[in-house]
Parts: sequence; C-alpha cells; structure tokens
Amino acid sequence: MAMRRYRNEHDRSVFSRRALVLFGAQGALATALGARMYQLQIVEGEKYAARADRARIRPTLLAPVRGQIVSRDGKPLAVNRHNYKVVLYREEAENIEETLDRLSALIPLPPLRRKALAEEIARTRAFLPVVIAENLKWDEFAEVNANAPALAGISPELGLTRHYPEADFTGHLVGYVASASERDVERAGKDGSLLKLPGMRIGKSGVERVEEIALRGKAGLSRVEKDAHGRPIQELERREGMQGEDLTLTVDMGLQKYAMQRMGEESGAVVVMDIYDGDVLAMASTPGFDPNGFVLGLSQKDWLSLRDNEKKPLNNKAVSGLYPPGSTFKMVVAMAALEAGLIGPGHSVYCGGHIELGSHRFHCWKRGGHGTMNLHDGIKQSCDVYFYDIAKRLGIDRLAETARKFGVGVLPEIGLVDAKKGTMPDTAWKRAYKNEPWYPGETLHAGIGQGYVSGSPLQLAVMTARIANGGFEVHPRLVRERNGDRVKTRSLRGTGIDKAHVDAVKRAMYGVVNEPGGTARRSRIAMPGYEMAGKTGTAQVRRITIAERAAGVFKNEDLPWERRDHALFVAFAPADDPRYAISVIVEHGGGGSKVAAPIARDVLLKLQFPRESPEGAIPQGAAPVFTVESEDDEDESEDA
Repeated sequence: MAMRRYRNEHDRSVFSRRALVLFGAQGALATALGARMYQLQIVEGEKYAARADRARIRPTLLAPVRGQIVSRDGKPLAVNRHNYKVVLYREEAENIEETLDRLSALIPLPPLRRKALAEEIARTRAFLPVVIAENLKWDEFAEVNANAPALAGISPELGLTRHYPEADFTGHLVGYVASASERDVERAGKDGSLLKLPGMRIGKSGVERVEEIALRGKAGLSRVEKDAHGRPIQELERREGMQGEDLTLTVDMGLQKYAMQRMGEESGAVVVMDIYDGDVLAMASTPGFDPNGFVLGLSQKDWLSLRDNEKKPLNNKAVSGLYPPGSTFKMVVAMAALEAGLIGPGHSVYCGGHIELGSHRFHCWKRGGHGTMNLHDGIKQSCDVYFYDIAKRLGIDRLAETARKFGVGVLPEIGLVDAKKGTMPDTAWKRAYKNEPWYPGETLHAGIGQGYVSGSPLQLAVMTARIANGGFEVHPRLVRERNGDRVKTRSLRGTGIDKAHVDAVKRAMYGVVNEPGGTARRSRIAMPGYEMAGKTGTAQVRRITIAERAAGVFKNEDLPWERRDHALFVAFAPADDPRYAISVIVEHGGGGSKVAAPIARDVLLKLQFPRESPEGAIPQGAAPVFTVESEDDEDESEDA
C-alpha cells in the first residue's frame, strides 16, 4: 500500500515537471511569436506594407516620343508614325505555344520568327512584355482585336515607329534606329531599363546615333494596380515622359537629292558646305540604302545584297571613305612652299615629262612634259614635275604642318562616329606606324597627293573651304536648330597662313576652270558672277610598271572597274565672292576633269539657281547640265 502511494506521488511529480517544461516551452514560443509579430507589425510594419504595395502596384516605364528631324528647307527626314503591333504579356498567358498557334492563323508568323520569339521569350523576365509582331496592316490589326478574348496574354496595341520619308537619299546622313543590343543596355547605365522596353529603338548610325540622347527624350512612368495573378485592375498614376528634341539639319534636301541623283550609278561622294559657318548643305554618298529596311527588319537576302555589293552601299563614303587626294592636294603643297619662303609665285620649273631622284624617275602625267611652269600655270595645268620639285625642296615635315592647318589628316569635328581622320604622314608618323625612316622619294609622292596621303571627301571640302575663305579654320556642322533655337556657329580662327599666299592659290584655281589650258575648262560656268574656281585630281589605285609605260599606259576604260583611277574635283563658288565649297570623288571613275568636274559644276549651278540654270551658263561644247523633270514629284525621272 505504501509502495503504491509512493509510486503515485512519484508519477505526479514527474508529470508536474514535464507539464511545467511543456508549458514553459509553449510560453517561450508564444513570447517569441508575439515578439516577432510585434516586430513585423509595429517595428517594421511600414516596410512590409510598402513591399506588399510594390507587389500589388507595379511601376512601368513609358517610352518617350522620339524627336523628329527635318532639313533646313523644312523637309521631314525622320518622323514617327502609327505602328500597329501585337504584344505578349507572359504572366497572363495560360499556354504560350497554344496562344501563338491561334495567333498565327490571324497574322503571318513564319517558322524563323517563331524560333526567334521562343528565344526572346525565354530570356525576357516574366513581367516584361514581348513584341510578337509590329507594323501590321489595319485589317490584320483589326482581326487580332476581334479575336483578343480567345488569345490569353495577347494585347493589340497602337504605338509609334520611326519612318524616313526620303529613304535612300538620306540613309547615310540621317542614319536609322533599331533595337538595343545587350552592349547598348550595359553602356546606358541607369537608362538600361528604358532600352529594354518592347518596341524601343535607339540610333545606330548617322545623326540618329550622334544625337541619340537629345532625340530620345525622358521616360515617363505608369503605376498600375494588379491582382494576385498579375492582371491589371486600374492605373493609379501616369506621368508622361518628355519628348525628345526636334532637330533641324543644315542640309538642303533639294540639293541633297540632286547630288545623289547626279552621281547616278557611280560609287563615290559629294560634299557641299558653307565656307564661313560650316553648314553642310549636302552630303551624298552613293550608292545609298533605305534605312526603313533596318527599322522594319531586313530579310537575309536583302542584308546579303547590301553587304556583298562591291560598291559598298552601307559605307558613308563622304566621311569614312579614304582616298589619295591626288592633284587636289597641290594647292596645299604650293602654300607650304610659299609659307616656308622657298619659292615665290614666279618660281619656275622646267617640266620635260619626268624628274629624277637617285636612280628613280618620277613621271609627269603629260608624257612630253609641260615646258617651263610657274606656280599659277603649275596648278592650272596640274604639272606633276613642278610639285615634285617644290616638295623635294620643302620636305615632308613642313608640308605636313601646313596640310594639317587645312584639315588634311585631322579628324573633322562633325560628330559622326564613322568619320575618319585619314593620313598626313611625316617622319615621326613613319617611324611610329612603319618603324622605318622616311625616304626622299616618298616626299615626291606626297607632293602630288599620292603615297601615304589620304583623306575623306569631307576633309577635302574643309580644305577647299579654308582656302576659299582666305585661310580661316571653319569646321563642318550638321545640326542647325534644336527645338527651333538656332545653334551657334564657332568663331572663325585664322590658320596663320599669309593671305597673299592663299590669294595666289585661289587665282590659280580660277585659271584651272576659266583660262585656256586649264584642266577643267570644259566644265566651267560661263555666267558672270557665278563662276567656279577649282582643281582636278586623278588618284591612281595601281602601280604603272616600266614595261607598261614603255608600251603605253592602259586607258581607264580598258581596265576592270576596280583597277581604274579615282576621279576627284574640288571647287568654290562664286569665284570672285566665295560662299560655297564642294568636293566630288567618283571611285574608279577615271579622270577628274572628265568625270568629277562636270558633277561639281552641275551641283553648284543647282545651288545657285535652284529652279533652272539660266541660258548661257554652260559654254558651247560643254556637257549638258543634268536635270530632273520635277523636284516635287514622287517619281522623278532623270535626264542625263
């Protein structure tokens, strides 16, 4: 009995201890839960409430409206137009493949596009929309709208897309927009999220790329309340973005179009600029390309046809094409020698058809020679021997110093990313890039604009403008106005070249075109007060062997296109009161006087007489001026 009582008391004691432990543990857990609830609801309540709101209320960036681009004469060059598109919201789609199958019955979704979409959807975050198709026809867009209830996650939307009304006339100059690459997004920093928006486009070339930040504008913001499944309930707030700046370019669209048409099927470039404020009035690179194709998406066939074309239509030859300047460089050589005091305008050299340096013979383009030449006649008749002689006296370093003052071998300050600086060699350059000494014969080649010397059509236009304005450092520019406000031009600064020396060269350039014996006399403008002064150039792209010279140099027309000489011409007008400078390069065109000079003449006539050249402006025996039927017609016919 006593034993049983002891056991009962012992059991009660054990139970009491266990109960106490259990109650203590429960109390501790309750206390911990209470403390945690206090921390979540009281201490950190605002933080978690805000987090819940962020999950429920989703902010979305709104793409700004891109600024428009027009020419100086008000012609639209880059505009925004309605874009009917279909967007997929993946969070709302029940079965993406099934939805796309239904959609493909309404609008074209080729297999390659379906494959690309699958890859894009896989790498896009679930809450970001994906553009399935855009630039739809109205009937296609209406069909999708009518069937939208059966297409889970599909939303027909009206947006904006970039359009280039002048197409291939301004493809190189204005450029084009396209979707941002991953590298573009990384470089954009805090604006990277904006570039990821569906349908967002950024500038990839030309002015579109140079002025990307100004044209893009500032993003807007929309705050939309969504339910637990991510479906939108209501828009709580909407702040529209800031539209990008509207730009007015310096280009005259009538002149730009005419220059492109005048080049015809040739490969090359024409650049026209104001010699005082630097306005680029025309920058034509041929063949052109239609930038609208890049906005809408090029087919593989179209891309390959552009990429593999031997005339390189995608290259902006006006700023990135580098060519030996040939005899158009002789004015700079003359001024360098005058500045160095090595010659005067009356300095004469006898040209017997060649000059010798050591065991090498350097030939003049005129096989029998020109006879005795002074500076004026040397430029007018483009005597190579005259410039071999003064280049040898001058030396490459002094020649390079003067050439750079006129923009040769200096990157033009125009902002285009594909612009190149070309080469104005000197002894230091040769040592740095070739690890070789400079040889005297290379100076003679440089003296006629050959050898290592190279420049773009824009650089040759700048060189000519600085000669025409009396030796002032004018710089080219493309943007004339921003949102209607005129952009200030840079103040002109002198090159330090004696004006008398510049004037001597200008008189010789007048002789090239307007005096008997001038190499471009057949291309002169015979209208008093509107004459042009210029210089022809022919740049060799192949070496003429001794055997060929002895047997007779092949004519350009007898050679394959890619082995023919480049044809060049630079000029300014009016000759007695200059305002405009022009450079023309026709790749593998042959002689500058025969091919490039007539193009420059016609473009300068169009600039000075926009409607029609007056009777008598072209002398008898000269090639007729190139005309188009109507500048305002959509389908202009050409009459060479």
